[in-house]
Amino acid sequence: MSGVLGIAGAGSSWLPRRARVLAIAGYALVLAAVVADVVLGTHVTFSPVLATLPVLASIGTRRATVPLTAGVFAGALFVALALYDINVPGPVLATAGGTIAAITFFSCASVIVLATQERELARVHTVAEAAQRALLRPVPRRIGPLVVAVRYVAAEAEARIGGDLYEAMPTPYGVRLIIGDVRGKGLAAVETAADVLGVFREAARAEPDLAEVARRLDSALARCPTTEEFVTAVLVGVPDAPGPAVVVNCGHPPPLLCRNGEYSEVEPPVAAPPLGLRDLAGGDYQACPLHLVSGDLLLLYTDGVAEARDATDRFYPLAPRLTALSHGDPEVLLDELLADVRAYVGSGLNDDAALLALRRE
Repeated sequence: MSGVLGIAGAGSSWLPRRARVLAIAGYALVLAAVVADVVLGTHVTFSPVLATLPVLASIGTRRATVPLTAGVFAGALFVALALYDINVPGPVLATAGGTIAAITFFSCASVIVLATQERELARVHTVAEAAQRALLRPVPRRIGPLVVAVRYVAAEAEARIGGDLYEAMPTPYGVRLIIGDVRGKGLAAVETAADVLGVFREAARAEPDLAEVARRLDSALARCPTTEEFVTAVLVGVPDAPGPAVVVNCGHPPPLLCRNGEYSEVEPPVAAPPLGLRDLAGGDYQACPLHLVSGDLLLLYTDGVAEARDATDRFYPLAPRLTALSHGDPEVLLDELLADVRAYVGSGLNDDAALLALRRE
């Protein structure tokens, strides 16, 4: 029995604590059954319980040899008990032996199927992550008059590909940035994000008016026949020369401006629809001036952060929590913010989260 425990322990050491406790309880019951079989004499047998050994051994392992070894051990123990229980009817013993063999083969097959599925899923995730890394290009730390930092965190609760997007790039009209969230999941959301970023990278260099860039993004999504997703987004333009920045909010959570350690929301003058819904919802996009002085820090984020919830289902209080974090270096701020969100939630994020912080030098 200790040999089986050792094999199972080697294959399932990564299991959650409660699962390990339950597995150990299962082994204890099997051991108790063997002891009872011996103590109660040759007229009674508990050998069918041995069929649970390969099932217990398969918990947490991805190697078929683990339940197979446990099945062989259970078979050897069954033979020893069968020789001891000489007064137990033969059909009962034959049924117990057949059950042990059948469940051993089933446990091995189950482990093989599960391991194969996990390898396939890992390959799909690898391809998806590579596609997303190609889509969300690295952002330089310094662009024009700005120090910039970005973070993208995939949802940890579910292995899904999200549609959060960001970009920061120099243009003839200064530095232009975007952060957005596709209302959807999977490859369709990634495709929509790719469409938005492609149009933004071209329009941001061609259009002097940032609101017109938003209109072009909206038109591109509205004309796309293969998608029903819409995108909430915030566009920011910061001139290289001294002068006000501009913000265009397309139905997205408002950016947060940090000045002298205090945060305030940059609310749009009028509500505007998400990208792709302007014809349906009406309204238009307006560029709102924003005066950024040296040392000001602007935080853009998606609702994966703003709508993160704790165990009592309360939303993460973003603005109040930010006041206790570092507000000097954008890189440090984003690291501290993500650590604080994870501590508040207490588990993995339920939605993808993108963060973009910029500070004017």
